[in-house]
Amino acid sequence: MRIGDAAAATGATPRALRFYEERGLVAPRRSTSGQREYGQQELDRIRAVRELLALGLTVEDVRACAGRLHLLTEQPPPRCARADGPPSPAAAVVDRRLAALDAEIARLTALRTALAARLSS
Repeated sequence: MRIGDAAAATGATPRALRFYEERGLVAPRRSTSGQREYGQQELDRIRAVRELLALGLTVEDVRACAGRLHLLTEQPPPRCARADGPPSPAAAVVDRRLAALDAEIARLTALRTALAARLSS
């Protein structure tokens, strides 16, 4: 399947697919004429990348987990860490993103509280 069809099948744009390839998130095969060719495995990977980006991970977060996307997209997710050991690299990325989101939520909550207090006085 060519890039336009792959984009349509995954809800992405051809530009996004080229960007994902640039960043090492997907590696479509090339035809003898150099055109990108996407198979089911690439389509599944693109969908996983898009899902993770929609959940708030950054491209760099996803890239750090590139070899372990299945750990983040399987339903239900597998255990990412042993009880007696450190978290997997994928779990560490998710933990960092959750901490960043928690910090942003706290910042926005404080901002909202301050604005509401100003309006009520």
